[in-house]
Amino acid sequence: MSDINGDRLLAEMKALSTIGGQADGGVDRLAWSEADLAGRRWFAERIREAGLEARIDAALNVFGHVPGSAGPRLLTGSHLDTVPNGGRLDGAYGAVAGLEVLRTLVESGDPLTARVEVVGFSDEEGVRFGAGL
Repeated sequence: MSDINGDRLLAEMKALSTIGGQADGGVDRLAWSEADLAGRRWFAERIREAGLEARIDAALNVFGHVPGSAGPRLLTGSHLDTVPNGGRLDGAYGAVAGLEVLRTLVESGDPLTARVEVVGFSDEEGVRFGAGL
């Protein structure tokens, strides 16, 4: 089993934090705002670049999995939206770290016995409509 590429993980976190990034270091990616949609497009593109299959559902949750993988489903990830001027790691870390786990699994070449899937959820914060997950 390979180790997680910490440098790549940190670089991806830094890149995502620029989408909706504020001068004081906070991040504004309210659910379904232009910044949030840009963050979702960015995440889907990273999934594809990793050689994974990307899927976006009707609520704009972004999923990625190893093409052809089967078996019980194991889901990992978190949300990509933020509260106004939220923290750059809140939620996004779980989604980006989940993607790094899948990349590492693919790079190891070891066969998977489950369908491991990463997700970037929509509207966990509930700021737009007053009710979070």
